[in-house]
Amino acid sequence: MSILIYAESAEGKFKKTAFELASYAKKIAGETGTTVTAVAVNVTDAFALGGYGVDKVLKVTNDKLKTFNAKAYADVIKQAAEKESAKFVLFSSNTDSLYIAPLVAVGLNAGYASNVVALPESLAPFKVKRNAFSNKAFNITEITTDIKVLAIAKNSFGLVESQASATEEDFAPSLNDADFSVKVESSEKITGKVTIADAEVVVSGGRGLKGPENWGMIEDLASVLGAATACSKPVSDMGWRPHSEHVGQTGKPVAANLYVAVGISGAIQHIAGINSSKVKVVINNDPEAPFFKVADYGVVGDAFEIVPKLTEKIKEFKAHNS
Repeated sequence: MSILIYAESAEGKFKKTAFELASYAKKIAGETGTTVTAVAVNVTDAFALGGYGVDKVLKVTNDKLKTFNAKAYADVIKQAAEKESAKFVLFSSNTDSLYIAPLVAVGLNAGYASNVVALPESLAPFKVKRNAFSNKAFNITEITTDIKVLAIAKNSFGLVESQASATEEDFAPSLNDADFSVKVESSEKITGKVTIADAEVVVSGGRGLKGPENWGMIEDLASVLGAATACSKPVSDMGWRPHSEHVGQTGKPVAANLYVAVGISGAIQHIAGINSSKVKVVINNDPEAPFFKVADYGVVGDAFEIVPKLTEKIKEFKAHNS
């Protein structure tokens, strides 16, 4: 018996969420007296997970899986779970995994809990704490099935190093041609930039920037912070920024360590999508903007004066401490 995790990767390297998931799984493994196995698709350094408690990595290498396909990936993970007799199958609560996890749960006849924010409150009966109502509340979910599928919310557990002698095993699951009936003609990926899904820091802009020609100051601040850039829904709807940068309840959820909102009033849908971020900083010239009610730090003033000065101060601080 083993705890199985799906270790997500990009361009052959594990995402930070894979290490957080391994840390979480190792803690459960210690309480249940079992081991941690990871299934990884098309990665180059499978042993990297050993530093976070993974005992074995099932390495899947197949050109058909270079483009994400939820059905095919779910089938791969299901076969890995059956091979390892896994009683727990763990995912991260991000875009791709939230497609895969329910499919795996159905395939394994397993109970499923998403947006898990803490270690199990009890193992018998099995109960976990989850975000609910767009991160406005928590609930305790009990799973009674023999196999349990969990999706862990980003940044809810953190990274915990735990050295293990990870072994690597080639795994060649059978692939169903029917899973590839939908063909992806092309996919555009931004390289060399921090993605919203993996970012520790996100700098986001809204209609207060007045136009796309002013987005340079958002990018400058993001660059000095090593952050991803994002935007509110109206900004993407007007075509100022690509829809891939739209964050909020109807866009991409954000659970960054630091979220900086510039010129965003704070509609409830936007706040719901970023509410899991640990520290929220708001810059807005309207002191009555709803965003200030949920902000950890707020600056009332003209973003066109504040943001460039803030960027320069951070540059000076980094230069002084480098």
